[in-house]
Amino acid sequence: MATATIRIDVWSDYVCPVCYIQLPVIKQLAHELGPRASLVWHAFELRPEPVLVPDPDAEEPGDDWSREAFPMASLRQIVPRRPVGQPPSRKAFEMAAFARERGCFDTVHEALFRAYFEEGRDIGEEVVLLELAQELGLDTDALKQAIDTGLYLEDLFADRQLAETLDTSVLPVICIRPASQLLDEAICLRGSVEFETLRRAVAPILQAA
Repeated sequence: MATATIRIDVWSDYVCPVCYIQLPVIKQLAHELGPRASLVWHAFELRPEPVLVPDPDAEEPGDDWSREAFPMASLRQIVPRRPVGQPPSRKAFEMAAFARERGCFDTVHEALFRAYFEEGRDIGEEVVLLELAQELGLDTDALKQAIDTGLYLEDLFADRQLAETLDTSVLPVICIRPASQLLDEAICLRGSVEFETLRRAVAPILQAA
């Protein structure tokens, strides 16, 4: 198998609408690059405690969902719901880490975004995550034990510590670099980024390889 020449690190949160809307663009880049790139998703909890958000039926003049998120999602053929609450995402990240260890990270990663933004499910609740895991064919007993014992918390905290060297005021953070270079040498892009912008960022690395 060919060794990847490009490393792409992405910090995101399952309750961040822009992270969800950016997902298909990052997937498109990874698909185009194929084995030339290594894509690694990292956990970044925006708000460890639950947060209420405005009524989904409200029409506020300054509403970011109506002004930005919904139009952006429409362009990328995504149909999200506006959530009525923002649960803590730590347990969802633990489920993703569980899936990574079993070789099905991508499936679970996307399912968690869909569960929250399209199906309106509270992914902060363990029982909801176990229901989702059952639907995806995961071992729910093993997942429950992993969450209850905090098996993957060290990995989550390591992701957070690594992100301390970056500006994470806007998510997702997408860092692109030659696979042989350190993170502090990466080109980092934030928030909603068009596919062509990502493509331009990787072009010099491909040319130099």
